[in-house]
Amino acid sequence: MSIYDIPITTIQGEEKKLADYQSKAMIVVNTASKCGFTPQFDGLQELYKKYKDQGLEVLGFPSNQFMNQEPGTSQEAEEYCRQHYGVSFPMFAKVDVRGKNAHPLFQHLTKEAPGIISDQVKWNFTKFLIDEEGQVIKRYAPKTEPKDMEKDIQTLL
Repeated sequence: MSIYDIPITTIQGEEKKLADYQSKAMIVVNTASKCGFTPQFDGLQELYKKYKDQGLEVLGFPSNQFMNQEPGTSQEAEEYCRQHYGVSFPMFAKVDVRGKNAHPLFQHLTKEAPGIISDQVKWNFTKFLIDEEGQVIKRYAPKTEPKDMEKDIQTLL
């Protein structure tokens, strides 16, 4: 199965496929609005603004699997990100990112870019860089600041 065949759901409940982002580089990130890493939205937004015209997409997937740090609805998560961090990149419906109910996208990402100790997503703001052909290039730890991904992004674009 190609990453482009994986179904995703928009905040509005519309079913899409990642094929909508084919031929673009992507950062896929699991997010939470009440996390210590939440200020990374600023850096993600900066990367998006700087490189979207060169073919970069940032795709945010809220998740409430880590200490109840995204307790509201998908719409509330999106609204918070837009109001507090000026996020303009696409945000999607809340998903599980680990365990038996993990969304197929995160199952695919963790299989293609396993972690050091465990393949599972360990925390909010785990970031995956995907090239224009849908290949997972690199996985970044939650503590990795978005600006520290810039050289790898430039290499792809």
